[in-house]
Amino acid sequence: MSPGTGDIVVNKQAYDKYFGRQALQLVVQQPFKVTGTVGRFDIKAVLDGGGLSGQAGALKHGIARALLSMNPDYRKPLRKAGLLTRDPRVKERKKYGHKKARKRFQYSKR
Repeated sequence: MSPGTGDIVVNKQAYDKYFGRQALQLVVQQPFKVTGTVGRFDIKAVLDGGGLSGQAGALKHGIARALLSMNPDYRKPLRKAGLLTRDPRVKERKKYGHKKARKRFQYSKR
């Protein structure tokens, strides 16, 4: 994150091209709208793993933390909007004797 004109580059692509859906673009812009800093910072991000929705959420969280490190006064609006809380959900582990984490083998009575 650096002061600039509001360009967001994700994996060497413009963010609106990388995140095709309008909803994901709004998710990425949310920290800027909450703090009133739209168009004041440039972002360069490298995202890997998960799906597009998860990557958009991770980028949103990263931008919120970067804004907080730039100006501690942003803590209250970011916290109120829930942008500083990490999503605690992780992939459930595979259990032995089963196909996947929750999927079982088909039961055969005869």
